[in-house]
Amino acid sequence: MFPSKNFFRCALACVASAPFAFPQLGAAENAAAGARPNVVFVLVDDMGWGDLDCNWAYGEKFKNRERKNRFRTPALDKMASEGVLLARHYTACPVSAPARASLMTGVHQGHTRQVRDNTFDTPIADVHTLGSVMREAGYATAAIGKWGIGGVGDGSTAATGYGRPRERGFDYFYGVFDHMAGHYHYPANGGRRVWENETDVTAKLKSGFAYSTDLFTARAKDWIVQQKKTNPRRPFFLFLAYPAPHGSLRVPNCAYPEGGGLRGGVQWTKAGTVNTADAKRGAPDSYIHPDNEGFATDAARRHSTMIRRVDDAMGDLFKLLKDLKIDSETLVVFTSDNGPHEEPGNDARANDYFASASPAQDPSFFKSYGMMDGIKRDCFEGGMRVPAIVRWPGRVQKKKLCTEPSQFHDWMATLADAAGAEIPSRSDGVSLLPTLTGVGTQFPGQIYCEYSFGGNASQRGDFLPAHRGVSRRNQLVVWVDGFKGLARNLNENSKFSGPGAVVFEIYDTLKDPQEKKNLAGTPGFGEEMQKKFREKALRSRRAFDGKDPQSYTRGLDFSQKTFFEKNPVPALGNVSTPADAVAGTHKIFLAKKPFPWVPDFRQTRLKCETSGKIAANRGENLLPKAFAEKRGPRGILIEATIGVAEAGEYVFTLRTDAAKGSRAFAHLHDAQLVDADRNYVAGARADSFMNLGTENPKGTRGVFLEAGAHAIRVEYVCDGVSATAPSLVLDWAKRR
Repeated sequence: MFPSKNFFRCALACVASAPFAFPQLGAAENAAAGARPNVVFVLVDDMGWGDLDCNWAYGEKFKNRERKNRFRTPALDKMASEGVLLARHYTACPVSAPARASLMTGVHQGHTRQVRDNTFDTPIADVHTLGSVMREAGYATAAIGKWGIGGVGDGSTAATGYGRPRERGFDYFYGVFDHMAGHYHYPANGGRRVWENETDVTAKLKSGFAYSTDLFTARAKDWIVQQKKTNPRRPFFLFLAYPAPHGSLRVPNCAYPEGGGLRGGVQWTKAGTVNTADAKRGAPDSYIHPDNEGFATDAARRHSTMIRRVDDAMGDLFKLLKDLKIDSETLVVFTSDNGPHEEPGNDARANDYFASASPAQDPSFFKSYGMMDGIKRDCFEGGMRVPAIVRWPGRVQKKKLCTEPSQFHDWMATLADAAGAEIPSRSDGVSLLPTLTGVGTQFPGQIYCEYSFGGNASQRGDFLPAHRGVSRRNQLVVWVDGFKGLARNLNENSKFSGPGAVVFEIYDTLKDPQEKKNLAGTPGFGEEMQKKFREKALRSRRAFDGKDPQSYTRGLDFSQKTFFEKNPVPALGNVSTPADAVAGTHKIFLAKKPFPWVPDFRQTRLKCETSGKIAANRGENLLPKAFAEKRGPRGILIEATIGVAEAGEYVFTLRTDAAKGSRAFAHLHDAQLVDADRNYVAGARADSFMNLGTENPKGTRGVFLEAGAHAIRVEYVCDGVSATAPSLVLDWAKRR
C-alpha cells in the first residue's frame, strides 16, 4: 500500500444537470502519445470496495467505521502505486449479469435492451460491444473466464446457446458460459462445462480438478504469449473475468507457484489444463494462504484467500508483460462487477464433488463495503462503488487517487479512445483518458442506475438504521450537479411531477460516503433540486422492449409498463420551437477513411471543418448544402430542439440515403432514440423501438413526451464514394 500523501484528487467533472448543454472537448491531446496499447481488462466477481487494501488509505479518513481485520493485496496495491486508483468508480448495477451487460455494451441500465434488473442467462443484444469495437479497431480479441451474459440457462450448452462471445465481437473464448457455472470454482467437479470457443473441453480438466482462478490465468498467459509470437505488431484486447470471490467460497489446492511470468507462476500444459491441477500438489479446496490462517472464521480465511489468489494472478500477469517486454505497451484495468456478497455456497448439491456447502460470506468481518453501507443488490454506495485501478506505465499517471465519479459504461469510450478509434454514439460513456493521463480536457460523464429485486437490504449492525432491511424494489439512482439522488420502492402510482411527486434522497457522497445526511429539504436542496432529479431520470432512459424474461428471472419491475410511461419526458422550459420543426446547429467532420460506426462527435479528435445552423421540418432532409458539397468519408453532428405539438406517445424514425456506409444515430435529451447504425441497411427506415438486436422480433413501446421543445442530438456518417446525394430524414408521429 502506498501512503495517502502521494494521492492527488483528479479533475473529472460530474455530469451537468442542464439537459441541453453540449460542452466542448479540448484538442486532439486526449489520446496518449505513442502506439496503441494492448489492453487487459480484469473483472472479478463480488469483490467489495473494502476488499482492496489500498482503498483504505482513503477510506479510513472518514473515521466512521473501525476496520479490525485486514488482509493484504500486495500486487494490486503495487498496481495502484504505479497507476490511478479510482476511488469512486461505480458498477452499472449492483448485481452481476446486468452489470456485465452494461459494461460489455457501453450503456447504462436505462439503455440495455435485453439484460436489466435481475435478469440472468439472457443474451446481450446484438449491438456494439467491447469485443466488436476493439476488433474493428484492429485488435485481436479474447474473452477468458466467466461470460454470464448469453442466452443459456443452467444445464444448457454453448452449442445451442445464443449471445456467445464469438457472436459478440471476440475472436476467441475460453471459460464458463452460463452464470451458475461461475459459482463452481472447480467447475469440472460440479458437472459444469468449460468451453473453448464452442467446444466442450471439460474432460481435459477431470484428472486434476483445476481451480478456476489458476485455470483462467494460465489460459490468459498462454493466449498473450501466442499473440506476441504469431503477430507481434498487432495489439490485443483480453477480457479476463474471474469468478472469484463469488460464493461458493472454495480455495485452491496448493500455494501459488513461484516466479511468475513466462517461466514461472501458473502455466498452461500440453494436456489442456493448468499446472496446479495436480493431485500431488494437494487436495481441492484445502489451501489457505499463510497470511490469512489466523482469521477467526472459516469464511474469512476462505474469502481472503480467494482474493489473495487473484492478487497472485495479477502479479503473475504483470511479470509476464515485463518478460515479453510489452509492459509499457499494455493498459491494464482491474475492477469488480458489484459490491460484496453475503451468499452461502451452492456447489454441494446431489452428485457434486463437495460433500458439504461452503460457509456463507460475512462482508462485515473485513468491512468489505468499506466506509459505506450496502452490499450486492443495494443501490447504497457499498453495493455500487467497486474497486478500480488503471495502470499503463509511462502514459497513465502514477500514485494518483481519483475521487470523482465514473461508471462502467465509460470503459467502452475509454478503450476505444486509447485504441485510436472513434467513440460510438450509442455508448453512454465518456473517455477517461484525460483524467488518467492528465492530458486534455475531461468530457463530463453521467451516473445512472435502475434496479429492482424482490427482497430487502441486509440488517447489518454497523449500517445506519435507515439502511437496514429496506426494500430493494425499484431503486433508482440519478446524479445531478455532483450529487447522488436515490429513489426507492417506487410503484405504478409514482408521480414525477405535481403534488405527491417522488422525493429523491440526496447525498454528497464525496463527503458522506455512508449516506448519513439526506440533504433533501435542506437549503439549496428543495423542490427546484427535486425537479432536476426527476427530469434527469425521465430524460435518461428508455422503456424495456426486449423479449419477456425467462421464468426464473426475478424483479423485472422496471421492464414493465409502469410509472415511467405514466410520467412523460418533460419538455425544455426555457426553449420555444415551433411544432413539427427542427432548429439548432451542425458541425461537419472529414475523415481519411470510412467510419466503422456512428461516432459521438462531441468527443471526436477530428477537426470541425465547418459549422452552421439547422432549420427544417420533420420529414425533411436535415443535411445542409455545405455537407453535400464535401467529398469523401465525412460525418455531421446536429444538436437541436424539436417541437412536439401535443403530449402523448410518439414513434420516431430515421432514414438515410441508400449509399453503402450511410448510417445515423439519434438521442432525445440524454436518452437513446433511434439506432440506424449497427446492422442498419442504408436507405431503410429505422424506428425508435428498443427491440433492435434482441430476441423480440417486434417492438411495441414508444416515447411518452410532454408538449413543447425537446433536445435532440443526431449524428450521421457516409463513405462519400457514391453518387447518391446524402440524406438524413428525422420524422415522428403520435400514436393513436
